[in-house]
Amino acid sequence: MSDTISSVIEFKGVKKYYGSGEATAYALIGVDFTIHQGEFVAIMGPSGSGKSTAMNIIGCLDTPSEGEYLFEGIDVGTLSRDQRALLRRNYIGFIFQGFNLLGKTSAVENVELPLLYRGVSAYERRILALEALRSVGLEHVAHHTPSELSGGQQQRVAIARAIVTNPLVLLADEPTGNLDTAKSIEVMELLRSFNRDKGITVIMVTHEVDMAAYASRTIRFRDGTIDTKALS
Repeated sequence: MSDTISSVIEFKGVKKYYGSGEATAYALIGVDFTIHQGEFVAIMGPSGSGKSTAMNIIGCLDTPSEGEYLFEGIDVGTLSRDQRALLRRNYIGFIFQGFNLLGKTSAVENVELPLLYRGVSAYERRILALEALRSVGLEHVAHHTPSELSGGQQQRVAIARAIVTNPLVLLADEPTGNLDTAKSIEVMELLRSFNRDKGITVIMVTHEVDMAAYASRTIRFRDGTIDTKALS
């Protein structure tokens, strides 16, 4: 993992389809791309273009129908459900548009959740969670519940939860979709800082061109394939 140009994510002829025969519906049609360690990549495309399916496969929430998805050189399609769950837990952080925070649980307890699933002790969980909240500027609201926080603060708590395990890859699904412009910029600056300062590979799905501009590269999907005319 010390080689900053090594590939982390690689799709080789990935197809995803549902049904069979004449009823077959294709979500991805032979997709190829590579994302290298330390990149900040935006994934864009209209609804139904395949970008969400690709994101689910990257996050080990789904598997290809055909082709190969390699994570750090490992063919994820050959892994069992439990092995994919371990890969998600140990190497991938998730940020969602809807925050997905537990409503009756404090900010620090929300951030601790991924560590709880890893079996980290209560004492160490609290130290690491407070450190993660500090990194997003929210240590002062550690004991507030989500209802006591603004939308921007809730998203920053969600980011702290995603990075508390120091993941290799951070997946952000429309992370600014529920935020105003000022709060969106705050979130994007945080993502960029974690990419730049911690070397975390960031992969972000977005509809917003100005948010995609924070990424170093954009992959555009159209009709289940990569739009090669729009590569940047």
